[in-house]
Amino acid sequence: MEFVFDEYNMRNLPPRQRLDKVIQVLKNGNERDESIRWDCIWLAGEISEAVSKDDPIYTEIADLMVWVLNNDDNGIVRHEAAFQIGLHNMRTKIPDLVNSILNDKSDLVKHEAIEALGLLRDHGSKETLRKMLEDKGDAVSETAAFVLKRLERLKDRGEYKGEAIL
Repeated sequence: MEFVFDEYNMRNLPPRQRLDKVIQVLKNGNERDESIRWDCIWLAGEISEAVSKDDPIYTEIADLMVWVLNNDDNGIVRHEAAFQIGLHNMRTKIPDLVNSILNDKSDLVKHEAIEALGLLRDHGSKETLRKMLEDKGDAVSETAAFVLKRLERLKDRGEYKGEAIL
């Protein structure tokens, strides 16, 4: 049976079935349309909103985002994975964001991974962010400067909660 991607019907599936479909698209290596892979990242992020952070599905989604960061060949798709890590407070994946900042070839991915660290209010990444101030890519160095300012301003606000971005 051929798999047909239809995000609206996928939203009607229970979380486990939807995640299985998303994983099938992202990991089988056959889907060349990056817009479909991007949609899958978004749909996985929606699932993480619907389950508890203690649910194994949440951890599986966080692991999937890292898999995408390390394996997808498209910068926009990897960018979206970094965004979802920050948006959904996947704090255990901070080292993976730092790895993307230091090693990804795409300035777009580096930019979004830096923003995600800022969203997560990860003060432990300040040294990495300071290093990125010297990056040749304007989007990278400007984002690092922005996030460092934001971290300083929010230093006494506590850990990020998804419902309270400020």
